[in-house]
Amino acid sequence: MSVNNFIPQLWHAALLENLNDRHVYADCVNREYEGEIKSHGDTVRINSIGRVTVSAYTKNTWNLTPEVLDGAGQTLTITEQDYFYFGLDDVDKAQIKGAVMSAAMKEAAWALADDADVFLATTIAAGVPTGTTNTMTAATVGSGAGEADAFEILIDLGVLLDVQNTPAGGRWAVVPPWYIGELLKDPRFTSFGTAENVARAMNGTIKTMSGFDLKVSNNVPVSGSAYTILAGYKGAATYANSIAEGSPESFRHPDGFVDVVRGLHVYGAKVTRPSNLVAIAATKGSGS
Repeated sequence: MSVNNFIPQLWHAALLENLNDRHVYADCVNREYEGEIKSHGDTVRINSIGRVTVSAYTKNTWNLTPEVLDGAGQTLTITEQDYFYFGLDDVDKAQIKGAVMSAAMKEAAWALADDADVFLATTIAAGVPTGTTNTMTAATVGSGAGEADAFEILIDLGVLLDVQNTPAGGRWAVVPPWYIGELLKDPRFTSFGTAENVARAMNGTIKTMSGFDLKVSNNVPVSGSAYTILAGYKGAATYANSIAEGSPESFRHPDGFVDVVRGLHVYGAKVTRPSNLVAIAATKGSGS
C-alpha cells in the first residue's frame, strides 16, 4: 500500500459498498430519501407518506378540500458519526504481500457497519409502542416445561402486524442465533417451502409461514438475559448513511514512517410508522 496509489473516489465507493453489505437491520427499513449527506447534522427528506383518508362522496359536490399528506414534511437528521484511523509502517509494508488496502477497507467497513447496526436496532426498538397491540408479553423461549414455543411466537408477531394493518410486503423479523437454532429444531419451520428456501436459513434469511423475511443478528438488543425480538415492515423506519465528504483520506504521517488512512461514517435513523412495529422480550430457556 502507498499513499501515491490511493484513489479517494475509488476507496470511498468500495468502503460504502462493503459497509452496506454488512448491515442487517438496515436491510429491514426504508432507504429512500431526498437530499445529500455530507456531514453530521445534515437532514434529508423521507420518501414516505402517512395513511390516506378515504371519505364518502356526494354527487355534485364542488367544495372538496384535498388532504395534506403528513409524510411529505418528514425529515431525518444525521445524528451519528463514527471513524476509523489506521496506519501501516514502511517496514511492515515491505514485508506484506497482497491487497492490503482492500482487506483493511473491508475490516473498517465491518466495524463501522456493526456500530451503525446496533444504533439502528436500538432506534427501532425504542420506537415500538408500548401496550398489547404492539408488544407481546415477555417470554422464556425453549422446549422445556412451561417454556414458550419459538415458532408460535413468530406467528403471533405476524398476527399483531395484521391487526395494525401492516402491509404484507416487505415484512421482516430479526432474531439472535440461539432463537434461529430453536426454530431449526422444529419441523413446522424447516419443512415449509422449497429446499432452497429452507437452505437460506443457514445464510441468515428465510421467508417463513408468518410472512417474514427472518434474519439472524448478534446485534439484537439485549437487557440482562432478555433479547428484544423486533418485527415490522420496511416502511416503518428510515435509515440514511454516507461516507463523509472528503473521506476516506490518506496521508504520510509527519512523525513516523507510516502511511495513514482515515474515514468518517455519518448516519441517522427515524421511526416513521411506529404502529407497524412489534416486539417481544425473549429469554433463552433451559430447553434451548
